[in-house]
Amino acid sequence: MGKLKNWLKARYIGWDYDKYWSSREALFDPKTNKIKYFMCKSYVSKTNRRYAADIAYDVRGGKNFKGRPILRHKLNGIVIAAGAIIGKKCYISHQVTIGRSKGEAPVIGDNVYIGPGAKIFGGIHIGNNVRIGANAVVFEDVPDNATVVLQKPRVIVKSSEYKYYVASKDERDQDPK
Repeated sequence: MGKLKNWLKARYIGWDYDKYWSSREALFDPKTNKIKYFMCKSYVSKTNRRYAADIAYDVRGGKNFKGRPILRHKLNGIVIAAGAIIGKKCYISHQVTIGRSKGEAPVIGDNVYIGPGAKIFGGIHIGNNVRIGANAVVFEDVPDNATVVLQKPRVIVKSSEYKYYVASKDERDQDPK
């Protein structure tokens, strides 16, 4: 009964955080035998697909996590490129992208909060104790103990005579020549 309960819990109720990270860590352990390695790789791949995540685990590139991150929203939509280095005690929200630009990936310090939908690109360095706000786009170095937020939204008011043009399907299908 205990095995069935655990299976149902992992399958229908929630995500098994410890199993996922133990499997990821086994991929980088040179003592892992081939059978366990392929089972762990299959589990990590399946879990990534289930949550629409793409967290690189290229063994040749080395470990990209110094410690297990805090994922309160599971893996939902998280994308982390190979080569990115994530420090200890990092909180990564859903829909976060940590990606490469010009062949380089970011290095993120310890105790960093990354808000929902944030995007971090390029060979930049994010310091320790940094807070990155929701939907912020970061492509420059951020010093220790800093906070990154979006600019104030702009509201563009059109004159009352302004008419929006919406092309019909026939117009969209025509050749622009």
